[in-house]
Amino acid sequence: ITAAVDAWARGAVALPKPWQPQKPVLPVEGRRNVLITSALPYVNNVPHLGNIIGCVLSADTFARYCRLRNWNTLYVCGTDEYGTATETKAVEEGLTPQEICNKYNAIHADIYRWFDISFDYFGRTTTPYQTTIAQDIFQRLLTRGFLQQDTVEQLRCEDCQRFLADRFVEGTCPFCSYEEARGDQCDKCGKLINAVELKNPQCKLCRGIPVVKPTQHLFLDLPKLEERLEAWLEQSWATGDWTANACYITRSWIRDGLKPRCITRDLKWGTPVPLDGFRDKVFYVWFDAPIGYLSITANYTDQWERWWKNPQQ
Repeated sequence: ITAAVDAWARGAVALPKPWQPQKPVLPVEGRRNVLITSALPYVNNVPHLGNIIGCVLSADTFARYCRLRNWNTLYVCGTDEYGTATETKAVEEGLTPQEICNKYNAIHADIYRWFDISFDYFGRTTTPYQTTIAQDIFQRLLTRGFLQQDTVEQLRCEDCQRFLADRFVEGTCPFCSYEEARGDQCDKCGKLINAVELKNPQCKLCRGIPVVKPTQHLFLDLPKLEERLEAWLEQSWATGDWTANACYITRSWIRDGLKPRCITRDLKWGTPVPLDGFRDKVFYVWFDAPIGYLSITANYTDQWERWWKNPQQ
């Protein structure tokens, strides 16, 4: 309180001069460097107040606070554009997935400009950098033995001549009997679902009845990482600022044992898988989208690794 009274008495003239970072904003030796990202908004809808309040506005408030503290601050965000939700929206509107992305990226950018959100850069995930970085991470995982191949029973629509990704399937939830469950999750009971577990499944595109057929996919071998991850989590829980809810959910995953997780999908719209035998598939958006934070920064500056691979600063 005494310090606050003293600062107030001395007035604005005694304040340090505002920090003017170089353009592009890069880490600076000897300064506090802060990288801020908002959760990437999905591109198949018009953002509403809940979207903005949920992540964009809070990050913007923090970015403004950091700049007032004269910290060297970079705030990036962008639209998440790959995946089945984009394909379904494209079918609904009679456009291509790229046209849908172009349309809604522009809408998102205009709305955030209207709210004066102080992004240093607002990008998107459908860029060459996204492909380059995602495929590079994939190749590193492959080289280090963290990927495995397995056969998956998947629903195929013979009328549409395609395997159906989870969001192209609707049916009755096997847990709570909700009749409009998706092929990945039930919106009523919240449980995760494999599409083949749905009762009375239907193809969302033609309303035909799909059949179960085998197909090959690639999996991230999470059990190999479990021991190292658990040790890291214990340290992070002790020293970090995790919420009680985040700790509880993460502990439940570790307690139940990690399972291999599929990272490929039988879709056309996505980052291509650069491996023989899988070149007709794309990366599952859960694997691909988090890499968007890196690729959006890379589109802002070709020195993006100074932000993402530079813990000393």
